[in-house]
Amino acid sequence: MGVERDIDDLPKNDANHAALTPLWFLERAALVHPTRRSIVHGSRHYTWLQTYQRCRRFASALSNHSIGLPNTVAVIAPNIPAFYEAHFGIPMAGAVLNAVNIRLNAPAIAFLLAHSSTAAVIVDQEFFSVAEESLKIWSENSKTFKPPILIVIGDENCHPKVLKNCVSRGAVEYETFLEGGDPEFKWKPPQDEWQSIALGYTSGTTASPKGVVLHHRGAYLMSLSAALNWGMSEGAVYLWTLPMFHCNGWCYPWTLAALCGTNICMRQVTAKAVYAAIAKYKVTHFCAAPVVLNSIVNASSEEVILPLPHVVEVNTAGAAPPPSMIAEMSEKGFRVTHTYGLSETYGPSTICARKPEWESLPIEKQARLSARQGVRYIALEGLEVMNPKTMEPVPADGGTVGEIMMRGNAVMKGYLKNPRANKEAFANGWFHSGDLAVKHKDGYIEIKDRSKDIIFSGGENISSVEIEHVLFSHPAILEAAVVARPDEKWGESPCAFVTLKGDVDGGNEQRLVEDIVKFCRSHMPAYWVPKSVVFGPLPKTATGKTQKPLLRAKAKEMGPLRKSKL
Repeated sequence: MGVERDIDDLPKNDANHAALTPLWFLERAALVHPTRRSIVHGSRHYTWLQTYQRCRRFASALSNHSIGLPNTVAVIAPNIPAFYEAHFGIPMAGAVLNAVNIRLNAPAIAFLLAHSSTAAVIVDQEFFSVAEESLKIWSENSKTFKPPILIVIGDENCHPKVLKNCVSRGAVEYETFLEGGDPEFKWKPPQDEWQSIALGYTSGTTASPKGVVLHHRGAYLMSLSAALNWGMSEGAVYLWTLPMFHCNGWCYPWTLAALCGTNICMRQVTAKAVYAAIAKYKVTHFCAAPVVLNSIVNASSEEVILPLPHVVEVNTAGAAPPPSMIAEMSEKGFRVTHTYGLSETYGPSTICARKPEWESLPIEKQARLSARQGVRYIALEGLEVMNPKTMEPVPADGGTVGEIMMRGNAVMKGYLKNPRANKEAFANGWFHSGDLAVKHKDGYIEIKDRSKDIIFSGGENISSVEIEHVLFSHPAILEAAVVARPDEKWGESPCAFVTLKGDVDGGNEQRLVEDIVKFCRSHMPAYWVPKSVVFGPLPKTATGKTQKPLLRAKAKEMGPLRKSKL
């Protein structure tokens, strides 16, 4: 076949073509609403004009230290104004933002700082010691170590003596660093929209961290897609319950600039603080993993402020929310939208789009429909549930299991310095998510499990997610996770790890086990019923996901189940 011809030979030029980048959203917000509040953090607040000037100072100061393309700048901080500014200031200098998970330990941070050849580390004062230790580990393990610039962020919620100590140890205070920059700095957008804007290391539950590289084009499209899919409007008031280090806050730092909205920063997320912020700032939207929603649903009467001033839109992802949780949130005045995605797809890239005809259904039925992963984002061109061996789509029968695969502008550039992982991830022209799902007759997809979390019992495949949904609906259970335990008779059998609600008496565990098993038998097939129940807190990743590899290891240490006592 020859080269396809258009109706003309008109070329691209500076007047009709520009690289897509979300950085222009900030310039526009400062022009349209210069005096509108952009960021609120305790007693501190900024307008959009001030935020634009601060980000230009940020970019200028980095440039003064010869930091730009192709450097990486790491930020280790909670949800504070400086972290929001980093999403613009760093790429305005041409550099790449590496938003670091604040719950990682020093060896883990040292690895990613070294792996990305970090040129500057910007760290909140609370996490300065772990940053220092990380740099020490990096220097000891590298013969070519070049100390990055170390910048410390002060915060009114932390003790001022700590900040002074950080500065005395050689760090530059963040505000001092900005003072060295020009508020009128003439930043340049990327010449190529394929240029990297962010680097994020996966914190998945089934694999070791990999450096996910994202480009300006994808960030632009996904930040706008996030608003369109969710129905966000101009001037939205967004509460930062979702960590900005998690997939760059699902692209919402850039979205809020596009909408000229207001960012309400939250250093520490608690149910009480969420309710208080909604009442004080008239919050319209927030995002959170199901673990956070669980705390909101189960908050004590002293922590809640009800009724809500208006319906609050909630976007949840990171794990499949139990339908019972969605129903309870709805009863309190929150409207929960379920999304799904990965670090490799800029965060959420599918959405369980709500349909008008669902409104007439019972709340429990609505919740079950809303708990599905749904359909593709507007900016994602390809979404399929495929047979990974034949690369053929599975039938839309709600029963045939396949692997979720994506393709298009919402998929990462690739993993940094990891050609083998890239080859596997992009095999046959699709991004392989590793998540197993079905497709329903209406075209909506629903995850059944991670491929490594399926339980193989007596020749049957059991979905741990399905069992967890039932366990979550038990009145005594706060959280639950199910993994495979070796079983001499069946090969594997379900083992449930359960956290009880605070007001439940856990003194008689045997009686509780019997009650949970009886409950499960009335709500699921007999071979799904957990043959082992273990009580206690669940180990979590920094983004709120249950660490199933640790639970699988614990179940294995328990030894094979010789004969069920249940």
